[in-house]
Amino acid sequence: MSRSPWAWQPPGATVVVGPPPGPLDADMAVPGSKSVTNRALIMAALAKGVSRLEGILRSDDSYWCVQALQGLGIDITVNGTAVHVSGCGGRWPNKTARLYLGSAGTLARFLPGALAAGDDGQWELDGSAQLRGRPISPLVAALRALGAEIGYLDGDGQLPIRVRAGLSGGHVAISGRVSSQFTSGLLLAAPYARRPVEVTVVDELVQPEYVGLTIEMMRAFGAHVEAAGLERIHVQPRPYTARTLMLEADASTACYFLTAAALSGGRVRITNVGYRSLQPDARFVDVLERMGCRVARGASYLEVVGPTRLVGGFTVDMRPMSDQALTLGAAAVFADAPITVTGVPHIRRHESDRIAVFVSQMGRLGIRVDEHPDGFTVHPGVPRPAATLDPHDDHRQAMAFSLLGVRVPGIRIADPGCVSKTCPAYFDFLARLGLSVAYR
Repeated sequence: MSRSPWAWQPPGATVVVGPPPGPLDADMAVPGSKSVTNRALIMAALAKGVSRLEGILRSDDSYWCVQALQGLGIDITVNGTAVHVSGCGGRWPNKTARLYLGSAGTLARFLPGALAAGDDGQWELDGSAQLRGRPISPLVAALRALGAEIGYLDGDGQLPIRVRAGLSGGHVAISGRVSSQFTSGLLLAAPYARRPVEVTVVDELVQPEYVGLTIEMMRAFGAHVEAAGLERIHVQPRPYTARTLMLEADASTACYFLTAAALSGGRVRITNVGYRSLQPDARFVDVLERMGCRVARGASYLEVVGPTRLVGGFTVDMRPMSDQALTLGAAAVFADAPITVTGVPHIRRHESDRIAVFVSQMGRLGIRVDEHPDGFTVHPGVPRPAATLDPHDDHRQAMAFSLLGVRVPGIRIADPGCVSKTCPAYFDFLARLGLSVAYR
């Protein structure tokens, strides 16, 4: 467990969520995207000049990113959700530093390459016990193939590591099965290699849309990137140039409130995320539509109106939007037939083993969930909220569990502060929508 000063401090050790007095009816904006925020911060830090980033997410992960960059000597000024970043032009001011990354998985996958891309220096990276348990070896092997010097300090395949500046470039092959963030980590650094970089993905990318997001942001900062179907990507040595950018809101966070509308038979419109977003979770409304919801899709908004009865009886491959696998699992409890989620074996290696934890915690409520190697099947039922649900310090678990409270009173969740990783104000948003939210 790793909390930052930007984390929300819950007034109790547990939160109890219960139904609103009636169907939801709301228009709401959600905070900035975690994925976009950390990409933009690192690119701005590498760029030449001063960038202004509007709409950042203030969360645990972005706090640790800002702290790490400041530890490298980058001048960063944070004013609410706006940030000024004085970039180093690829020359990190502090040539040595020990950097703590909290539990920020994106940072652990993006920063090693950015450091290796520097002109001089040696740095150590470490994180929470949770982050140490997450795999990093595919990224390290790929960076080494491009000339980086990276050593493990306490066991192969995980943090802590030591990174020495220097990235030659050339060709590297990498698997996309474990995490698309490994590919993004290579690409982020590639403009600062001494010669062109060619990245070949040797098998399927688990979430190709996030690699596409990385490429589009690199181009926004002036990088020269050629990509044909994301299977072979070419990056020319061309440093980033400072930019002023308005960052996208978080489509993943939006999905919880849209699903709450589906469960309540009400309406929620998210006013600052549209269907054309590069974030794959914006397409989760397609799954809710399949469950019988009415969906409105706009360039800058998403709206869901819930049905009188949620429809089940289907199987869905959630690989493109795997962060919403548990969201669908929670909604499936109230469908009229079982729903099977497939294609997400990689979520076993996230903040928790998301499949095993979800199955076990639903079992504590009397809900039958069959576990599969790459997903699960949820059998509809009526939750019996006698037990406190343990999210295992995983924000996605806690947020999914809370959705049960749209229909069932007394859903008790331990460690509500874990939502600070993505959306510190999450339970406040639920309360504003009309759900009962109390702390014990």
